[in-house]
Amino acid sequence: MMRLVVVILGMLAAVPPAAAAVDAPAPSRTRQSITDSTVWWPGPREVWDVIRLRDYNTRIVVLGTAGLGLAAGMIGTFMLLRKRALAGDALSHATLPGIAAAFMIMATAGGTGKWLPGLLLGATVTGLMGMGAILFIRHFTKLKEDTALGIVLSVFFGVGIALMGLVSKMGTGSAAGLESFIYGKTASMVAADARLIGLTTLAVAAVCALLFKEFTLLCFDQEYTRSQGWPVTLLDFALMGMVTAVTVIGLQAVGLILVIALLIIPPAAARFWTEHLLKMLVISAVVGALSGMVGAATSALVPRMPAGAVIVAVASIIFVVSLFFGTRRGVLVRWNDRRTLNRRVGMQHLLRAMYELGEGDQRAKDGDPAGGSPTIPFRPLLRHRSWSGRLLRSLVRRAERQDLVVMLPGRAGVRFTEDGWEDARRIVRNHRLWELYLITHADVAPSHVDRDADAIEHVLGAEMVRKLEGILAAREAAPAPVPVPRSPHPVTR
Repeated sequence: MMRLVVVILGMLAAVPPAAAAVDAPAPSRTRQSITDSTVWWPGPREVWDVIRLRDYNTRIVVLGTAGLGLAAGMIGTFMLLRKRALAGDALSHATLPGIAAAFMIMATAGGTGKWLPGLLLGATVTGLMGMGAILFIRHFTKLKEDTALGIVLSVFFGVGIALMGLVSKMGTGSAAGLESFIYGKTASMVAADARLIGLTTLAVAAVCALLFKEFTLLCFDQEYTRSQGWPVTLLDFALMGMVTAVTVIGLQAVGLILVIALLIIPPAAARFWTEHLLKMLVISAVVGALSGMVGAATSALVPRMPAGAVIVAVASIIFVVSLFFGTRRGVLVRWNDRRTLNRRVGMQHLLRAMYELGEGDQRAKDGDPAGGSPTIPFRPLLRHRSWSGRLLRSLVRRAERQDLVVMLPGRAGVRFTEDGWEDARRIVRNHRLWELYLITHADVAPSHVDRDADAIEHVLGAEMVRKLEGILAAREAAPAPVPVPRSPHPVTR
């Protein structure tokens, strides 16, 4: 991740001033009337020029937005895990009154009121005020986090709209252009803006690296962090301060409304790919940087497409792909895991039902499935588990393919194979061990124990089974291993 930051900063440092740009002019396009609303589609040469970052303005915008996405992805990861994903939304809206107030102050002092450093300074001041208000409400009142965010967002944004109304009525200037901070104006980014974004990205990466352990503790267990002596409030201020910095530098690129997307979407997409925090941080940073680069490049190729909206659209596409194809939490992976689990549970239910129905047979008690396993008719099986005929036939066919049961000719019934008998015996044994444990140690009524045991028996591992054997053997003063216990429920055929 640090290597990616250094590469982007190096490319930004190599960008010459606008006056020194010596790139050859882009291929001429057909002149169009300002009333012409047709969309101009680029050719292969224009696409190749954008990929190479040949044009000066394209180079500035693509690298600047990539740096912004990188920084937002990193700090957004901690905010998502801290369950403060919408804090960036509140802080971005809290910057609006600062922009309007800074414009009024500079215009009253005789300036144009549109000096960018002054506007960003005003946005920073009110953003920090909003951050302080959120933390104050969170730490010194009984109000919840979402309430604090809602209060700060609505109050500060309302004040900002009121001040913007006053700005529009000032005789010394006009609010024209200030709306770019609301909706974003990526194409107006200059080299100084890109370098500022690069320095902020480097600072965010450095803080995240230095305080990685502390931020991890804060995100996952705040009370444990406090008990270990770490200054939770100070760490909160550091985290929110970086969010404020990223939000302020993102105003020029995507605007205060859309900057929240870069703080939420990349870490949310990364969450589908990994369960490891460091990997999630790297993936989120890469997704943010890629969204900025692809979105800005697409906007450069199709001029009528606003860059801020395209950046967010690209991030949304990456999120949707991650949602379905993520290797850890993706929809398809979870669906396949659920399908596999349901099939395993259904197979265990079939084997347990057959064992219980044939348990009274002397040959089953003698454990001789190969030569004399009892035949289990289909009708008792249907009654035993309330299966449908179609589901039961499907389970039996699947058990046959796994060489666990044998279906008799004419569908007279099913019998165990040797492997099926051993699996069924193990399944029933684990189930009844858990039943006995619940009755003996958890005070669960015997009339309810079967349902409770059925909910957990399928995930009992070998270690848990050994512990149950030891507990029950010690309780009954019987040597381990414990044999298959008798069921507390009568089984009718």
